Amino acid sequence: MNQILTTEKVYVTPEMKKRKLIYKLEFFVSVFLVCLLFSYYIYAEYDRNKAEQVSREMLAQLRYEVDTTVITPEEDDVIVVILDKEQESQHQYEPPKVDTATYTSTDGVDYTTESILKIPSINLEYVVLSKTSPDLLFVSLNKYWGPEPNTIGNYCIVGHYYESGKMFGNLRKLKNGDIAELTDLSGKTLKYEVIDKYIVEPTDTSCTSQRTNGRRELTLITCTNHGKQRLVVKLREVQ
Repeated sequence: MNQILTTEKVYVTPEMKKRKLIYKLEFFVSVFLVCLLFSYYIYAEYDRNKAEQVSREMLAQLRYEVDTTVITPEEDDVIVVILDKEQESQHQYEPPKVDTATYTSTDGVDYTTESILKIPSINLEYVVLSKTSPDLLFVSLNKYWGPEPNTIGNYCIVGHYYESGKMFGNLRKLKNGDIAELTDLSGKTLKYEVIDKYIVEPTDTSCTSQRTNGRRELTLITCTNHGKQRLVVKLREVQ
């Protein structure tokens, strides 16, 4: 028995045409926005790599100019000073003048460096710029607060967090006992051991305190939790 197949005729109304046009426009706008965001990401990554290349050039120059020597401190090299808390609060800490070296990039920008930070366990090695600003943080690690590198006090360094692991992107992987090496411009390298790691609010600057009981310390600071908080890693000179 033969069956005759029939289809019901569909009438395209003006309303349906309007909806179809809106869908097409939304689709093309979505594709455009995706392409725009992807292009921005590529440009931002290129810009970051270009800025970091300046840091690599500075590192190569300092490595060439500075004869690095790892120093093992003597037992009497530690000056233990008991600070009075009330007395400290009455006198504002003023960072001393630090020996620096100036590097001029190919585009004519001058950058001032004062040390090199190396952490073998996370494959990190960057120059530390003597000042900090939003622009300088894109170039390399920045000194945030403290005395001259490798002197008594708390030498504080800030750096950007990148998912790729650049700058302080792998700082979260450090654990107690890991070793960092800080080289000053005289070529002296001291080793520092991780003793603590914790998270603070952006307004909490207690980690920059100079009350180190006469010892040499390092404090490394970066963003965490999508920039809402700060990751702090504390290190103390290896004795």
